[in-house]
Amino acid sequence: MYRIIKPIFFKFDPENVHYFVVKRLKWFNDKFPLGKTIIRSSFDVHIKGLEKEVFGIKFRNPVGLAAGFDKNGEYVEALNNLGFGFIEVGTVTPMPQPGNDKPRMFRLPNDEALINRMGFNNKGVDVMAERLRILKDNHPDIIVGGNIGKNKATPNEDAVSDYIKCFDRLFDVVDYFVVNVSSPNTPGLRELQEKEPLKKILNTLQLRNHKNDISRPILLKIAPDLTDVQLDDIIEIVAETKISGIIATNTTISRENLATEKILADEMGGLSGKPVKDRSTEVIKYLSEKSNKAFPIIGVGGIHSAQDAKEKLDAGACLVQLYTGFIYEGPGLIKEICKALVK
Repeated sequence: MYRIIKPIFFKFDPENVHYFVVKRLKWFNDKFPLGKTIIRSSFDVHIKGLEKEVFGIKFRNPVGLAAGFDKNGEYVEALNNLGFGFIEVGTVTPMPQPGNDKPRMFRLPNDEALINRMGFNNKGVDVMAERLRILKDNHPDIIVGGNIGKNKATPNEDAVSDYIKCFDRLFDVVDYFVVNVSSPNTPGLRELQEKEPLKKILNTLQLRNHKNDISRPILLKIAPDLTDVQLDDIIEIVAETKISGIIATNTTISRENLATEKILADEMGGLSGKPVKDRSTEVIKYLSEKSNKAFPIIGVGGIHSAQDAKEKLDAGACLVQLYTGFIYEGPGLIKEICKALVK
């Protein structure tokens, strides 16, 4: 059914279609008689043997939704009912911000890819925290990750304060945190992946984390464009700061070997989808082998099939996340992956 509908969706602006679809999914889930039951019976994954415990959290299955799809935590319950094992919301910043000028998302159908330069558009951490509080009161079993970033106007030397604000505000309503310093769409943000500023952010968050009776796993999301030397630094930083793991990878600024016409392929922003698949898997494999599997890795980037997910897991990932593949293949991809993993 999705393959019939998708060509219609793809005739319209991708950002507008995104909100059109998720708003109607939420309405159907929340308001339509038996809506939840219909969604769950059609898509939800009821397969034994997929449960997995990673960094102290029990996941019902290893297939999650990557950050960026639900930036404000508005659609978590409905998306969870599609069968995801966990939902990552954000990236959220302390203050609301509109993001970059539109258009800021582009489809590359010939490459089964997307380019986005959204720019952390979100309603601010207070709005998200209140939404997630209500969600967790009603559905404490839904695993939610909070992907946190800095406001565009905050200079890098003050970035740690933005991460602290988001961390403190979301602490009671998320199950794990992701520090996002790897988006290419906030000017200067990727400079925070350098060793010293990154250690400062992570060590500061860990100090706050361990002041609480209950601590939260903190993960770092990295770019696929890092060199081996930089990846070695990441391994060292994880060991030194004792964070819980890595998400590999974010979008890429590379435009190599694309079939899409140059004028579209050269749009500014991060590229996701099939073109980033192999590099993402290489990064996972490098980190896993070089660290001797010292920490968990969530694999994301170019997963459009069960085989793609299996490659990530075989390379060393413990869990996987979907974004662009979810858009191109539809919600049936979640169950397809889970069934293949059981086999």
